[in-house]
Amino acid sequence: MASRARLVIGICVGLMGAGVLPLAAANLVPEGNRNAEQPPIPGVSAKRTKSAQTTYDAKYGKVYQLLKNDSGLVSKIRTISTRYQIDPVHVVGAIVGEHTYNVDAYDRLQTYYVKAISYLKSDFSFSHGGESVGQFIKRSEFAECEKEKGSYELWSCREAVWDKSFRGKSVDGTEWPNDRFGAVFFQPFYAGQTFGIGQLNPLTALKMTDMVHKVSGFRRINHDNPQEVYQTIMDPDKSLAYVAATVKKSISAYKRIADFDISGNPGITATLYNLGNPEARASRLAAENRIRRAKGQRIKFPEENYYGWLVNDKLDELKALFHDS
Repeated sequence: MASRARLVIGICVGLMGAGVLPLAAANLVPEGNRNAEQPPIPGVSAKRTKSAQTTYDAKYGKVYQLLKNDSGLVSKIRTISTRYQIDPVHVVGAIVGEHTYNVDAYDRLQTYYVKAISYLKSDFSFSHGGESVGQFIKRSEFAECEKEKGSYELWSCREAVWDKSFRGKSVDGTEWPNDRFGAVFFQPFYAGQTFGIGQLNPLTALKMTDMVHKVSGFRRINHDNPQEVYQTIMDPDKSLAYVAATVKKSISAYKRIADFDISGNPGITATLYNLGNPEARASRLAAENRIRRAKGQRIKFPEENYYGWLVNDKLDELKALFHDS
């Protein structure tokens, strides 16, 4: 018996030395909503819906019918989700949330392809006050970001520099808007505008371009060619890959930073798709839970916002889309 115990200990020590002992599993976030009632919907969403003389239920019904009636679209979502190793209901949740609380879905998928082509012929730039974003990020404040190698890390760094050094501040005699980096430089038609079936904004697409290039093989997009950026996020075949990549990044961030596995809760991934900055949000949650543990309190689980709450509330319907596809 003693020799057997020594053998087991020896194996464990050997595995530890080799660095192959499995880490403790992340806390699994179960399906369903943590909030009994839907959290408040922002006023801008209510205003947009009212001005269009429609309702949230009508908008949800419209995008759901688009998905239900287009088996080809559902098949694309399934295939792309498999490639990014996520459940396809996460991608559907992002699409449904955006078109319920942002803009109406088009009646036919073909309309998105037509719109994608039109942007290649449009004349616009990523700029603010006559300064292109390419010129802007050459300022000394952004020098620290040049060490970043990946598109996600690079543009996340630049976004953080914007928030720290420019947002709402006066710099070199210029008053900079107190608004998101993506809204100021990357939405030349009007702030808050997003595009395509995934309602992506260009900055998010620029962040995800390396992952999409690696997994899907699409050509990387660049801030110096805004027409191609917009065409990419309007083209469903490409846009769906960017949606899947964005969801995948959120799942990875919460597991790595906050020790939560959110891959089984589409309402949480939809919430992060809506809010953005998953690393910062995961870091805040991790910090809060360190304090809770130190006090002997239960850890706090991720919670859905109004957008993610709808996705979890409609989860059975959304899953049913894939039963026969």
